Amino acid sequence: MPKAIWNDEVIAESDDTVVVEGHHYFPRASLREDVLTPSDTHTVCPWKGKASYYTLTADGHTTPDAVFFYPEPKPDAKAVRDRVAFWKDVRVEA
Repeated sequence: MPKAIWNDEVIAESDDTVVVEGHHYFPRASLREDVLTPSDTHTVCPWKGKASYYTLTADGHTTPDAVFFYPEPKPDAKAVRDRVAFWKDVRVEA
């Protein structure tokens, strides 16, 4: 089962991931709430739309904007709706 690991802790786990552009998108409900801090960062993907971010924080460790998601994805990216993906120092094991 795919897992997202950060700071040696599993922060998301699900057998229902969608892979888009090399990123595993996990169901939003599979992500641990206790490590999330909303971020003011936003970026735009031409075909997925506007991305929003969370910063990961726990046990004195912080990784800004390590979780990204598309609250209102464009029609061609509907598969990522209600899902989150990871980058920076989050490791995904599939």
